[in-house]
Amino acid sequence: MRMMFPRGSGSELRAVMINCAGGMTGGDRFEVQAEAGPDTALSLTTQTAERVYRSPDESVARMSTELRVSPGAALHWLPQETILFDRSRLARRLEVRLAPEATFLMIEPLIFGRAAMGEVLHDAHLSDQLRIWQGGALIHADATRLDGPVAQLLGRAAVTGGALAVANLVLAAPGAEARLASVREMIGPFGGASLKAPDLLVARLIAPDVMALRRVAIPLLAALSGTDIPRTWTL
Repeated sequence: MRMMFPRGSGSELRAVMINCAGGMTGGDRFEVQAEAGPDTALSLTTQTAERVYRSPDESVARMSTELRVSPGAALHWLPQETILFDRSRLARRLEVRLAPEATFLMIEPLIFGRAAMGEVLHDAHLSDQLRIWQGGALIHADATRLDGPVAQLLGRAAVTGGALAVANLVLAAPGAEARLASVREMIGPFGGASLKAPDLLVARLIAPDVMALRRVAIPLLAALSGTDIPRTWTL
């Protein structure tokens, strides 16, 4: 992996992660660690969508990310889509540790198959875990596990109703409750949002395809971040 630091305006440091391997497959191991120091602003994204290719055997591709946000700091975790290919196997974990009064915004989009190629996920594995800690206390935990005939599982009304693009969005920031009504309005029929605490807003986006998901996600991220989203999202 490599990092690129595009020039930009303002005090926010923007970093773009580049997977030089061009994707992931069974047996790969990736680890990312980042920290926003006191009173700093950091934005992390990816150069393009991450592709998880068919595993040659039962081995799993693993992605582990640890983020720390110091007092008075803001960190935006904004990777582009992760695309799961048929017979791919992915285990992903994100651990976030926030200081009191820190700000954290994240989105993690998932795309189930290459719709433009008519790909159907007849068999795949996904284990996705998110943990957010603040001041030593666990304030948010989320887990998703899909194994086997993923397309069939997604077809269930209680899963995605056949939608092939989803995203997990979290805003942990002072005053997050004031954003709930506008977030729900922007999401419209493409998901839902709720408050877990006055300073913790969580949302799930669900769309039929990646373009429909982006039409909701991009203006939503711009509104919540208060700045332009990384240019890689719009290229």
